Amino acid sequence: MSHLTSTAGTAPAPSGATPVGIGVPGFAHPLLAPAEWAELLRCADGCVLPREPERGDGRVPPRAGPLHWAVLDVSNGPGSRPDPHCLPAAARLRETGVRLLGHLDTGRGTRPFGELLSDARRYLEWYEPDGFWLDRAPTDRAQLPAMRRLTDALRALCGGPLVLGHGSHPHPGYAETADQLVTFAGSWADYRWSQVAEWTADHPPERFCHLVHSVPRTHLDEALRIARWQGAGTVYVTDRRAAAAAGVPDGAWEALPGYWDELVSRIGTGVSE
Repeated sequence: MSHLTSTAGTAPAPSGATPVGIGVPGFAHPLLAPAEWAELLRCADGCVLPREPERGDGRVPPRAGPLHWAVLDVSNGPGSRPDPHCLPAAARLRETGVRLLGHLDTGRGTRPFGELLSDARRYLEWYEPDGFWLDRAPTDRAQLPAMRRLTDALRALCGGPLVLGHGSHPHPGYAETADQLVTFAGSWADYRWSQVAEWTADHPPERFCHLVHSVPRTHLDEALRIARWQGAGTVYVTDRRAAAAAGVPDGAWEALPGYWDELVSRIGTGVSE
């Protein structure tokens, strides 16, 4: 299996010591959020080293710099035709060495296998992503065989990293289906009292991602410390708030955090206990 970093099979770092990087779950369309995409490119150009070749065991080596990956969501997927604004944005981001992930909405496991593969092929043909972000991934054991079939097929198509956007802790078996699992996606009010599932201790931090919205600037360091304590190797922390509808946080990721420079700086230098 191709992992995002090279330390699979090792124990998580001691509490408070886990190094973290940034995963960007999807800014708004480049036409609607040009500043966000420009800032992402600026940070990537200054912080990310050139791509490294795969190791002999097929695992993807660690990405240098604070940016681990960024998601390209054209229209809740690749759209029906190549987008003239997304094409150059995707190409420029790839040139910096940041892993670009195509957005596939699994609908909690309800979308047909053929539809998802068709979307994946369009992404690969038009935008050449390194891998895929599987949004709204299921969490229950019953869906495991179907998700394993899907991730095996996606890996055969591109061989790149796969991130499962569960948003909460799934059945432990999902750890064997993808490179990284999003085990928290929600508000600061919930995150500051959250607890990590015991089974995650059997995997290194690089296997887990936390996405936290509505984090006040005064609590940024605390949020990053919690991520480290809970063994998350990738985070996205923002002061933006979720859309009111059903508490779905997607809208919180569309704009840059008001403290983006501080976030990048703290990720780069680490936050002590």
